[in-house]
Amino acid sequence: MLNRTHNPHSARVAQVPAAPRRRPGARGVSPAAPIAARVGSGVHALVRGDDNARLFDYEQRVRSAFDAIVPALKRISALQHEEDFETRAQRVARERLGFELPGWILADAWVEQLDLRRLYAWCVFETYLRFSDDFFSADPLGSAEEAEFQAFLQDCGFHILDISPCADGRLAHVIRYVLRLPYRMVRRKSYAGALFDIEDSLAKWGETELLRFREGTPNTADAPTRYLKAVVYHYSSSAPDTEGCAAHGSDAVRAAEAGCERLLAFQQAVENSYCCGASIDLLLIGLDTDTDAIRLHLPDGAGGIEPGTWVDAAQLYDETRGLPAVEAAERIDARLREAAPEAPAGMLRLLARLLENNLSQIEYVQRHHGGRYPDIGHAERFIGAGKGFEEVQLRNLTYFAYLDTVEEAAPDLDVGVKIFSRLNVGHGLPIPVVVRFDYHGQVPGARERAVAHCRRVAGALAARYPELAGRGLLHSLQLVRDIDAGGVGGRVEVLDCSVREPAQEAH
Repeated sequence: MLNRTHNPHSARVAQVPAAPRRRPGARGVSPAAPIAARVGSGVHALVRGDDNARLFDYEQRVRSAFDAIVPALKRISALQHEEDFETRAQRVARERLGFELPGWILADAWVEQLDLRRLYAWCVFETYLRFSDDFFSADPLGSAEEAEFQAFLQDCGFHILDISPCADGRLAHVIRYVLRLPYRMVRRKSYAGALFDIEDSLAKWGETELLRFREGTPNTADAPTRYLKAVVYHYSSSAPDTEGCAAHGSDAVRAAEAGCERLLAFQQAVENSYCCGASIDLLLIGLDTDTDAIRLHLPDGAGGIEPGTWVDAAQLYDETRGLPAVEAAERIDARLREAAPEAPAGMLRLLARLLENNLSQIEYVQRHHGGRYPDIGHAERFIGAGKGFEEVQLRNLTYFAYLDTVEEAAPDLDVGVKIFSRLNVGHGLPIPVVVRFDYHGQVPGARERAVAHCRRVAGALAARYPELAGRGLLHSLQLVRDIDAGGVGGRVEVLDCSVREPAQEAH
Protein backbone atom coordinates (compact mmCIF):
# COMPACT_ATOMS: atom_id res chain seq x y z
CA MET A 1 0.00 0.00 0.00
CA LEU A 2 2.81 2.39 0.79
CA ASN A 3 4.46 1.91 -2.59
CA ARG A 4 1.63 2.63 -4.97
CA THR A 5 0.36 5.97 -6.20
CA HIS A 6 -2.55 6.95 -4.04
CA ASN A 7 -5.68 8.51 -5.47
CA PRO A 8 -7.54 10.23 -2.63
CA HIS A 9 -10.88 9.53 -4.33
CA SER A 10 -10.27 5.87 -5.16
CA ALA A 11 -11.68 3.03 -3.09
CA ARG A 12 -9.20 1.15 -0.95
CA VAL A 13 -10.26 -1.92 0.99
CA ALA A 14 -9.51 -1.70 4.70
CA GLN A 15 -8.06 -4.80 6.24
CA VAL A 16 -8.25 -3.78 9.88
CA PRO A 17 -11.08 -4.74 10.60
CA ALA A 18 -33.58 14.02 18.63
CA ALA A 19 -35.59 14.46 21.61
CA PRO A 20 -37.59 17.64 22.33
CA ARG A 21 -35.61 20.66 23.49
CA ARG A 22 -36.32 22.63 26.64
CA ARG A 23 -35.96 26.32 27.24
CA PRO A 24 -32.39 27.52 28.00
CA GLY A 25 -31.53 27.45 31.68
CA ALA A 26 -34.20 24.93 32.69
CA ARG A 27 -33.10 22.81 35.63
CA GLY A 28 -32.54 19.12 34.91
CA VAL A 29 -29.77 16.68 34.23
CA SER A 30 -30.24 15.82 30.57
CA PRO A 31 -33.15 17.68 29.02
CA ALA A 32 -32.34 16.66 25.45
CA ALA A 33 -31.95 12.95 26.14
CA PRO A 34 -34.20 11.01 28.50
CA ILE A 35 -32.26 8.82 30.92
CA ALA A 36 -33.89 5.65 29.61
CA ALA A 37 -32.47 6.37 26.15
CA ARG A 38 -28.93 6.70 27.41
CA VAL A 39 -28.48 3.72 29.72
CA GLY A 40 -27.79 0.09 28.94
CA SER A 41 -26.92 -3.16 30.64
CA GLY A 42 -23.99 -1.99 32.75
CA VAL A 43 -23.43 -2.81 36.41
CA HIS A 44 -24.15 0.83 37.25
CA ALA A 45 -27.66 1.91 36.25
CA LEU A 46 -26.37 4.89 34.23
CA VAL A 47 -23.76 2.89 32.32
CA ARG A 48 -24.34 2.08 28.64
CA GLY A 49 -23.25 -1.52 28.36
CA ASP A 50 -24.02 -1.68 24.63
CA ASP A 51 -21.72 1.26 23.90
CA ASN A 52 -18.99 -0.28 26.06
CA ALA A 53 -19.15 -3.54 24.10
CA ARG A 54 -18.92 -1.72 20.78
CA LEU A 55 -16.01 0.45 21.85
CA PHE A 56 -14.10 -2.49 23.30
CA ASP A 57 -14.48 -4.45 20.08
CA TYR A 58 -13.01 -1.54 18.13
CA GLU A 59 -10.18 -1.04 20.60
CA GLN A 60 -9.26 -4.71 20.46
CA ARG A 61 -9.24 -4.87 16.66
CA VAL A 62 -7.00 -1.85 16.23
CA ARG A 63 -4.71 -2.56 19.16
CA SER A 64 -4.26 -6.19 18.11
CA ALA A 65 -3.20 -5.09 14.64
CA PHE A 66 -0.38 -2.93 16.03
CA ASP A 67 0.57 -5.43 18.75
CA ALA A 68 1.08 -8.15 16.13
CA ILE A 69 3.92 -6.32 14.38
CA VAL A 70 6.88 -7.09 16.65
CA PRO A 71 6.05 -10.81 17.18
CA ALA A 72 5.56 -11.25 13.43
CA LEU A 73 8.90 -9.60 12.63
CA LYS A 74 10.67 -11.73 15.23
CA ARG A 75 9.26 -14.85 13.55
CA ILE A 76 10.27 -13.57 10.11
CA SER A 77 13.77 -12.74 11.34
CA ALA A 78 14.17 -16.31 12.63
CA LEU A 79 13.36 -17.62 9.13
CA GLN A 80 15.96 -15.44 7.42
CA HIS A 81 18.47 -18.14 6.49
CA GLU A 82 16.02 -20.93 5.72
CA GLU A 83 15.01 -22.12 2.27
CA ASP A 84 12.11 -20.32 0.57
CA PHE A 85 12.57 -17.42 2.99
CA GLU A 86 10.52 -14.92 0.99
CA THR A 87 7.61 -17.31 0.55
CA ARG A 88 7.56 -18.30 4.21
CA ALA A 89 8.01 -14.69 5.37
CA GLN A 90 5.06 -13.53 3.29
CA ARG A 91 2.94 -16.35 4.69
CA VAL A 92 3.73 -15.20 8.23
CA ALA A 93 2.92 -11.59 7.28
CA ARG A 94 -0.42 -12.54 5.73
CA GLU A 95 -1.44 -14.70 8.67
CA ARG A 96 -0.31 -12.41 11.48
CA LEU A 97 -0.48 -8.92 9.98
CA GLY A 98 -3.15 -9.26 7.30
CA PHE A 99 -0.94 -7.94 4.48
CA GLU A 100 2.19 -8.83 2.52
CA LEU A 101 5.55 -7.15 3.01
CA PRO A 102 7.38 -5.22 0.27
CA GLY A 103 9.38 -7.76 -1.70
CA TRP A 104 12.39 -5.47 -2.14
CA ILE A 105 13.05 -5.52 1.62
CA LEU A 106 13.05 -9.32 1.67
CA ALA A 107 14.83 -9.96 -1.63
CA ASP A 108 18.46 -9.70 -0.44
CA ALA A 109 17.92 -11.01 3.08
CA TRP A 110 19.82 -14.21 2.29
CA VAL A 111 22.92 -12.13 1.54
CA GLU A 112 22.62 -9.18 3.90
CA GLN A 113 21.09 -8.78 7.35
CA LEU A 114 17.37 -8.14 7.16
CA ASP A 115 16.70 -4.44 7.78
CA LEU A 116 14.25 -4.88 10.63
CA ARG A 117 14.21 -1.17 11.50
CA ARG A 118 13.00 -0.27 8.06
CA LEU A 119 10.58 -3.17 8.01
CA TYR A 120 9.15 -2.24 11.39
CA ALA A 121 8.48 1.36 10.29
CA TRP A 122 6.88 0.10 7.08
CA CYS A 123 4.55 -2.20 9.04
CA VAL A 124 3.53 0.56 11.47
CA PHE A 125 2.70 2.89 8.60
CA GLU A 126 0.81 0.22 6.68
CA THR A 127 -1.21 -0.75 9.76
CA TYR A 128 -2.00 2.90 10.43
CA LEU A 129 -3.20 3.43 6.85
CA ARG A 130 -5.49 0.42 7.03
CA PHE A 131 -7.05 1.43 10.32
CA SER A 132 -7.41 5.01 9.02
CA ASP A 133 -9.15 3.78 5.87
CA ASP A 134 -11.51 1.67 7.96
CA PHE A 135 -12.35 4.67 10.12
CA PHE A 136 -13.28 6.94 7.22
CA SER A 137 -15.10 4.28 5.18
CA ALA A 138 -16.95 2.32 7.88
CA ASP A 139 -17.27 5.02 10.57
CA PRO A 140 -16.87 2.52 13.44
CA LEU A 141 -16.99 5.22 16.14
CA GLY A 142 -19.77 7.30 14.69
CA SER A 143 -22.53 8.28 17.09
CA ALA A 144 -26.24 8.50 16.43
CA GLU A 145 -26.39 11.21 19.10
CA GLU A 146 -24.65 13.96 17.12
CA ALA A 147 -27.76 16.04 16.40
CA GLU A 148 -29.09 15.42 19.91
CA PHE A 149 -25.83 16.53 21.50
CA GLN A 150 -25.67 19.73 19.43
CA ALA A 151 -29.21 20.59 20.53
CA PHE A 152 -28.36 19.74 24.15
CA LEU A 153 -25.21 21.87 24.03
CA GLN A 154 -27.15 24.88 22.80
CA ASP A 155 -29.85 24.30 25.41
CA CYS A 156 -27.07 24.49 27.98
CA GLY A 157 -26.06 27.88 26.57
CA PHE A 158 -23.06 26.96 24.37
CA HIS A 159 -22.64 26.85 20.61
CA ILE A 160 -19.27 25.06 20.54
CA LEU A 161 -17.15 22.90 22.81
CA ASP A 162 -13.42 23.39 22.11
CA ILE A 163 -11.21 20.95 24.04
CA SER A 164 -7.41 21.02 24.36
CA PRO A 165 -6.09 17.85 26.00
CA CYS A 166 -2.45 17.10 26.69
CA ALA A 167 -0.61 15.63 23.69
CA ASP A 168 0.21 12.55 25.77
CA GLY A 169 -1.11 9.43 24.03
CA ARG A 170 -2.90 8.37 27.20
CA LEU A 171 -5.43 11.14 26.45
CA ALA A 172 -5.94 10.41 22.74
CA HIS A 173 -9.31 8.77 23.49
CA VAL A 174 -10.62 11.56 25.68
CA ILE A 175 -13.46 12.63 23.35
CA ARG A 176 -15.10 9.39 22.19
CA TYR A 177 -14.22 7.15 25.14
CA VAL A 178 -13.53 9.13 28.33
CA LEU A 179 -16.21 11.80 27.82
CA ARG A 180 -18.37 9.72 25.44
CA LEU A 181 -19.02 12.67 23.15
CA PRO A 182 -19.65 12.56 19.38
CA TYR A 183 -16.16 13.30 18.06
CA ARG A 184 -17.47 15.27 15.07
CA MET A 185 -19.30 17.67 17.37
CA VAL A 186 -16.25 18.64 19.45
CA ARG A 187 -13.11 20.51 18.45
CA ARG A 188 -9.99 18.72 19.71
CA LYS A 189 -6.47 20.02 19.47
CA SER A 190 -3.73 18.57 21.68
CA TYR A 191 -0.62 20.22 23.11
CA ALA A 192 2.13 19.11 25.47
CA GLY A 193 0.94 19.84 28.99
CA ALA A 194 -2.43 20.93 27.54
CA LEU A 195 -0.81 24.35 27.04
CA PHE A 196 -2.77 25.27 23.95
CA ASP A 197 -1.76 27.99 21.52
CA ILE A 198 -3.75 31.10 22.47
CA GLU A 199 -3.44 32.71 19.03
CA ASP A 200 -4.68 29.54 17.32
CA SER A 201 -7.68 29.34 19.66
CA LEU A 202 -8.34 33.05 19.16
CA ALA A 203 -8.43 32.47 15.40
CA LYS A 204 -10.84 29.56 15.88
CA TRP A 205 -13.06 31.76 18.06
CA GLY A 206 -13.16 34.38 15.31
CA GLU A 207 -13.94 31.75 12.66
CA THR A 208 -16.76 30.34 14.78
CA GLU A 209 -18.33 33.73 15.40
CA LEU A 210 -18.05 34.68 11.72
CA LEU A 211 -19.90 31.51 10.72
CA ARG A 212 -22.64 32.40 13.18
CA PHE A 213 -22.96 35.88 11.64
CA ARG A 214 -22.72 34.83 8.00
CA GLU A 215 -24.27 31.35 7.90
CA GLY A 216 -26.13 30.87 11.17
CA THR A 217 -23.90 27.85 11.95
CA PRO A 218 -24.29 26.19 14.41
CA ASN A 219 -26.77 28.90 15.43
CA THR A 220 -27.35 32.56 14.69
CA ALA A 221 -25.22 35.29 16.23
CA ASP A 222 -28.13 36.68 18.25
CA ALA A 223 -28.70 33.35 20.04
CA PRO A 224 -27.84 33.61 23.76
CA THR A 225 -25.04 31.02 23.64
CA ARG A 226 -21.33 31.19 24.41
CA TYR A 227 -18.04 29.66 23.31
CA LEU A 228 -16.88 26.99 25.78
CA LYS A 229 -13.13 26.36 25.97
CA ALA A 230 -11.90 23.36 27.97
CA VAL A 231 -8.50 22.03 29.01
CA VAL A 232 -7.84 18.41 30.00
CA TYR A 233 -4.72 17.87 32.10
CA HIS A 234 -3.78 14.48 33.54
CA TYR A 235 -2.24 12.66 36.45
CA SER A 236 -1.59 9.09 37.62
CA SER A 237 -3.20 7.77 40.79
CA SER A 238 -0.91 4.70 40.75
CA ALA A 239 2.42 6.47 40.28
CA PRO A 240 1.76 10.19 40.83
CA ASP A 241 5.43 11.17 41.01
CA THR A 242 6.56 9.45 37.82
CA GLU A 243 3.64 8.77 35.46
CA GLY A 244 1.87 12.11 35.47
CA CYS A 245 2.29 14.81 32.85
CA ALA A 246 5.94 15.05 31.78
CA ALA A 247 5.49 18.68 30.75
CA HIS A 248 4.70 19.54 34.38
CA GLY A 249 7.14 17.21 36.10
CA SER A 250 4.36 14.73 37.02
CA ASP A 251 2.95 17.37 39.38
CA ALA A 252 -0.85 17.31 39.20
CA VAL A 253 -1.18 20.62 41.06
CA ARG A 254 1.14 22.37 38.61
CA ALA A 255 -0.70 20.80 35.67
CA ALA A 256 -4.07 22.02 36.93
CA GLU A 257 -2.78 25.50 37.72
CA ALA A 258 -1.07 25.80 34.34
CA GLY A 259 -4.27 24.76 32.57
CA CYS A 260 -6.26 27.29 34.54
CA GLU A 261 -3.76 30.06 33.76
CA ARG A 262 -3.87 29.27 30.03
CA LEU A 263 -7.67 29.31 30.01
CA LEU A 264 -7.80 32.67 31.78
CA ALA A 265 -5.19 34.10 29.40
CA PHE A 266 -7.30 33.01 26.44
CA GLN A 267 -10.41 34.55 27.96
CA GLN A 268 -8.51 37.79 28.51
CA ALA A 269 -7.23 37.71 24.92
CA VAL A 270 -10.76 37.41 23.54
CA GLU A 271 -12.09 40.21 25.74
CA ASN A 272 -9.15 42.53 25.06
CA SER A 273 -9.39 41.93 21.31
CA TYR A 274 -13.13 42.21 20.85
CA CYS A 275 -14.84 43.53 24.03
CA CYS A 276 -16.27 42.19 27.25
CA GLY A 277 -19.47 41.16 25.48
CA ALA A 278 -17.42 38.57 23.61
CA SER A 279 -16.69 36.61 26.80
CA ILE A 280 -16.31 32.88 26.69
CA ASP A 281 -16.84 30.22 29.35
CA LEU A 282 -14.04 28.03 30.68
CA LEU A 283 -13.81 24.43 31.89
CA LEU A 284 -10.90 22.61 33.53
CA ILE A 285 -10.94 18.79 33.53
CA GLY A 286 -8.47 16.44 35.20
CA LEU A 287 -8.03 12.86 33.97
CA ASP A 288 -6.59 9.94 35.91
CA THR A 289 -4.90 8.10 33.03
CA ASP A 290 -4.77 4.88 35.08
CA THR A 291 -8.55 4.55 35.45
CA ASP A 292 -9.99 7.13 33.00
CA ALA A 293 -11.96 8.76 35.84
CA ILE A 294 -12.33 12.52 35.48
CA ARG A 295 -12.44 15.36 37.99
CA LEU A 296 -14.34 18.53 37.09
CA HIS A 297 -13.14 21.86 38.45
CA LEU A 298 -16.34 23.81 38.85
CA PRO A 299 -16.74 27.42 37.73
CA ASP A 300 -18.20 30.04 40.02
CA GLY A 301 -20.89 32.54 39.16
CA ALA A 302 -18.33 34.91 37.61
CA GLY A 303 -16.82 32.19 35.42
CA GLY A 304 -13.66 31.77 37.49
CA ILE A 305 -12.04 28.39 38.17
CA GLU A 306 -10.55 27.10 41.40
CA PRO A 307 -7.82 24.55 40.52
CA GLY A 308 -7.78 23.17 44.07
CA THR A 309 -11.43 22.02 44.23
CA TRP A 310 -13.31 19.54 42.08
CA VAL A 311 -16.03 16.89 41.81
CA ASP A 312 -14.63 13.40 41.29
CA ALA A 313 -16.38 10.96 38.92
CA ALA A 314 -14.84 7.87 40.58
CA GLN A 315 -16.33 8.86 43.94
CA LEU A 316 -19.70 9.49 42.33
CA TYR A 317 -19.57 6.09 40.65
CA ASP A 318 -19.10 4.39 44.02
CA GLU A 319 -21.68 6.62 45.70
CA THR A 320 -24.43 6.02 43.14
CA ARG A 321 -23.74 2.40 42.25
CA GLY A 322 -26.81 0.34 43.12
CA LEU A 323 -29.22 3.26 42.79
CA PRO A 324 -31.92 3.34 40.09
CA ALA A 325 -30.96 5.46 37.09
CA VAL A 326 -33.21 8.41 37.96
CA GLU A 327 -32.03 8.53 41.58
CA ALA A 328 -28.38 8.24 40.53
CA ALA A 329 -28.78 11.13 38.08
CA GLU A 330 -30.50 13.25 40.74
CA ARG A 331 -27.66 12.52 43.19
CA ILE A 332 -25.07 13.70 40.65
CA ASP A 333 -27.10 16.83 39.93
CA ALA A 334 -27.37 17.56 43.67
CA ARG A 335 -23.61 17.11 44.24
CA LEU A 336 -22.85 19.60 41.49
CA ARG A 337 -25.26 22.20 42.83
CA GLU A 338 -23.84 21.78 46.33
CA ALA A 339 -20.28 22.21 45.08
CA ALA A 340 -21.01 25.16 42.80
CA PRO A 341 -24.20 26.91 43.93
CA GLU A 342 -23.44 30.04 41.91
CA ALA A 343 -22.62 28.28 38.62
CA PRO A 344 -25.06 28.84 35.73
CA ALA A 345 -27.73 26.17 35.42
CA GLY A 346 -26.73 25.36 31.84
CA MET A 347 -23.13 24.73 32.82
CA LEU A 348 -24.24 22.41 35.63
CA ARG A 349 -26.41 20.43 33.24
CA LEU A 350 -23.49 19.97 30.86
CA LEU A 351 -21.18 18.93 33.69
CA ALA A 352 -23.76 16.41 34.90
CA ARG A 353 -23.84 14.95 31.39
CA LEU A 354 -20.05 14.65 31.30
CA LEU A 355 -19.99 12.95 34.71
CA GLU A 356 -22.71 10.49 33.71
CA ASN A 357 -20.92 9.73 30.45
CA ASN A 358 -17.66 9.12 32.30
CA LEU A 359 -19.32 6.52 34.52
CA SER A 360 -19.54 4.28 31.45
CA GLN A 361 -15.81 4.67 30.86
CA ILE A 362 -14.98 3.95 34.50
CA GLU A 363 -16.92 0.69 34.26
CA TYR A 364 -15.34 0.02 30.86
CA VAL A 365 -11.88 0.10 32.43
CA GLN A 366 -13.06 -2.00 35.36
CA ARG A 367 -14.54 -4.69 33.16
CA HIS A 368 -12.03 -4.85 30.32
CA HIS A 369 -8.78 -3.70 31.95
CA GLY A 370 -9.06 -4.85 35.57
CA GLY A 371 -9.89 -1.41 36.94
CA ARG A 372 -6.51 0.06 35.96
CA TYR A 373 -4.74 -0.06 32.64
CA PRO A 374 -1.72 -2.39 32.62
CA ASP A 375 0.19 0.28 30.66
CA ILE A 376 -0.10 3.15 33.12
CA GLY A 377 2.87 4.78 31.37
CA HIS A 378 3.53 5.62 27.74
CA ALA A 379 2.95 2.93 25.12
CA GLU A 380 2.25 4.95 21.97
CA ARG A 381 2.83 3.39 18.53
CA PHE A 382 3.76 6.50 16.53
CA ILE A 383 4.03 10.28 16.63
CA GLY A 384 1.39 12.25 14.75
CA ALA A 385 2.76 15.61 13.57
CA GLY A 386 0.86 18.30 11.69
CA LYS A 387 -2.88 18.96 11.59
CA GLY A 388 -5.62 16.35 11.44
CA PHE A 389 -5.79 12.84 12.95
CA GLU A 390 -9.53 12.91 13.55
CA GLU A 391 -9.50 9.11 13.38
CA VAL A 392 -7.15 8.69 16.34
CA GLN A 393 -9.57 8.14 19.22
CA LEU A 394 -7.73 5.36 21.08
CA ARG A 395 -5.64 5.53 24.23
CA ASN A 396 -1.85 5.23 23.91
CA LEU A 397 -1.94 4.94 20.14
CA THR A 398 -0.45 8.29 19.15
CA TYR A 399 1.58 11.09 20.66
CA PHE A 400 0.27 14.32 19.11
CA ALA A 401 2.34 17.27 17.96
CA TYR A 402 0.00 19.73 16.28
CA LEU A 403 2.07 22.17 14.28
CA ASP A 404 2.62 24.31 11.21
CA THR A 405 6.41 24.22 11.47
CA VAL A 406 8.89 22.10 13.41
CA GLU A 407 10.49 25.20 14.89
CA GLU A 408 7.31 26.47 16.58
CA ALA A 409 6.42 23.03 17.95
CA ALA A 410 9.95 22.04 18.95
CA PRO A 411 9.06 21.57 22.67
CA ASP A 412 6.15 19.25 21.82
CA LEU A 413 8.26 17.26 19.36
CA ASP A 414 11.18 17.00 21.75
CA VAL A 415 8.88 15.55 24.41
CA GLY A 416 7.57 13.02 21.89
CA VAL A 417 11.04 12.02 20.71
CA LYS A 418 12.16 11.66 24.33
CA ILE A 419 9.23 9.33 25.00
CA PHE A 420 9.92 7.22 21.91
CA SER A 421 13.63 7.12 22.60
CA ARG A 422 12.73 5.05 25.63
CA LEU A 423 9.86 3.11 24.05
CA ASN A 424 11.50 2.31 20.71
CA VAL A 425 15.08 3.46 20.26
CA GLY A 426 16.14 1.87 23.54
CA HIS A 427 15.04 -1.46 22.05
CA GLY A 428 16.59 -0.90 18.63
CA LEU A 429 13.35 0.15 16.95
CA PRO A 430 12.86 3.37 14.99
CA ILE A 431 10.50 6.23 15.79
CA PRO A 432 7.63 6.27 13.26
CA VAL A 433 6.30 9.78 12.57
CA VAL A 434 3.14 10.34 10.54
CA VAL A 435 3.29 13.86 9.09
CA ARG A 436 -0.21 14.89 8.12
CA PHE A 437 -1.94 18.07 7.01
CA ASP A 438 -5.68 18.14 6.40
CA TYR A 439 -7.05 20.79 4.06
CA HIS A 440 -10.35 22.13 2.70
CA GLY A 441 -10.60 20.96 -0.89
CA GLN A 442 -13.07 23.72 -1.75
CA VAL A 443 -10.38 26.33 -1.10
CA PRO A 444 -8.23 27.04 -4.20
CA GLY A 445 -4.63 25.92 -3.73
CA ALA A 446 -5.31 24.30 -0.35
CA ARG A 447 -4.00 20.89 -1.37
CA GLU A 448 -0.80 22.33 -2.81
CA ARG A 449 -0.17 24.24 0.43
CA ALA A 450 -0.84 21.12 2.51
CA VAL A 451 1.61 19.13 0.37
CA ALA A 452 4.25 21.84 0.82
CA HIS A 453 3.66 21.81 4.59
CA CYS A 454 4.13 18.04 4.67
CA ARG A 455 7.39 18.07 2.74
CA ARG A 456 8.81 20.96 4.71
CA VAL A 457 7.99 19.38 8.08
CA ALA A 458 9.35 15.96 7.06
CA GLY A 459 12.62 17.58 5.98
CA ALA A 460 12.81 19.66 9.15
CA LEU A 461 12.31 16.55 11.30
CA ALA A 462 15.31 14.83 9.72
CA ALA A 463 17.33 18.04 10.17
CA ARG A 464 16.36 18.46 13.82
CA TYR A 465 17.14 14.84 14.72
CA PRO A 466 20.00 14.01 12.31
CA GLU A 467 21.60 11.36 14.50
CA LEU A 468 18.37 9.35 14.71
CA ALA A 469 17.57 9.80 11.03
CA GLY A 470 21.11 8.86 9.98
CA ARG A 471 20.97 5.60 11.92
CA GLY A 472 17.60 4.62 10.47
CA LEU A 473 15.91 5.29 13.81
CA LEU A 474 13.51 7.96 12.56
CA HIS A 475 11.11 7.36 9.68
CA SER A 476 8.28 9.52 8.39
CA LEU A 477 5.13 9.00 6.35
CA GLN A 478 3.68 12.05 4.60
CA LEU A 479 -0.10 12.36 4.19
CA VAL A 480 -2.72 14.92 3.27
CA ARG A 481 -6.49 14.68 3.49
CA ASP A 482 -9.36 16.64 1.99
CA ILE A 483 -11.74 17.08 4.92
CA ASP A 484 -14.44 18.46 2.62
CA ALA A 485 -14.60 15.24 0.59
CA GLY A 486 -16.28 13.14 3.28
CA GLY A 487 -16.78 9.38 3.33
CA VAL A 488 -14.45 7.22 1.23
CA GLY A 489 -13.32 10.28 -0.72
CA GLY A 490 -12.10 11.78 2.53
CA ARG A 491 -9.46 9.14 3.17
CA VAL A 492 -5.85 10.10 3.57
CA GLU A 493 -3.64 10.51 0.50
CA VAL A 494 -0.10 9.13 0.66
CA LEU A 495 2.53 11.56 -0.63
CA ASP A 496 5.85 10.04 0.36
CA CYS A 497 7.52 7.79 2.87
CA SER A 498 11.10 7.54 4.11
CA VAL A 499 10.76 3.74 3.85
CA ARG A 500 11.22 3.54 0.08
CA GLU A 501 12.48 1.08 -2.45
CA PRO A 502 16.16 1.73 -3.31
CA ALA A 503 15.25 2.55 -6.91
CA GLN A 504 12.83 5.20 -5.68
CA GLU A 505 15.53 6.76 -3.51
CA ALA A 506 17.97 6.96 -6.40
CA HIS A 507 15.31 8.57 -8.52
